[in-house]
Amino acid sequence: MKVTEIVGFKRANLGRQAAQELRAQGMVPSVLYGGSGQVSFYAPAYLFRPLIFTSDAYEVKLNIEGTEYTAILQDKQFHPVNDSLVHADFLEITPDKVIKIEIPIRLSGTAIGQKQGGKLVQTLRKLRVQGPAKSIPEFVDLDVTTLGLGKAIKVKSIQLEGLTIIDSESNPVATVTIPRSLRGAAGAVATDED
Repeated sequence: MKVTEIVGFKRANLGRQAAQELRAQGMVPSVLYGGSGQVSFYAPAYLFRPLIFTSDAYEVKLNIEGTEYTAILQDKQFHPVNDSLVHADFLEITPDKVIKIEIPIRLSGTAIGQKQGGKLVQTLRKLRVQGPAKSIPEFVDLDVTTLGLGKAIKVKSIQLEGLTIIDSESNPVATVTIPRSLRGAAGAVATDED
């Protein structure tokens, strides 16, 4: 997983009014849970950019008034009108703690079906996995070079050591679709042979 750091401050006042005042100052009210106790804190909104505007999985080093925690972003809430981040939940982790997280899938190579005129379509962009934090990779690299026309790679073909894949095994990850022009040609060839 990639690593980013957020420096925050403990919240003295909890509640809706206090949270709205923090948001007006450009801060994001947040909660850290999963450790010895729940920690309510706030941090500047710009520090959340690496976590929000990416598909990558991040480990977050939280520094809350000098106390350091290792966490992952578990949940985020956005304003319904202006899409600004209004709240974040973090889960404290240790290297051996079993966590559930989504990791991005990256396709590599050129599929055989693409060379034959097909179009490669990635239908699943993130893979939900469960396992110890130390075993979670930055991304899943999936080789598509052997994928022919009309063929798909499914979740069951992905092997990740030390991790359990939560997504259904039958879900397609990538497919090489057959364009309409080739479908017509394939149909014409079949009728000529009859």
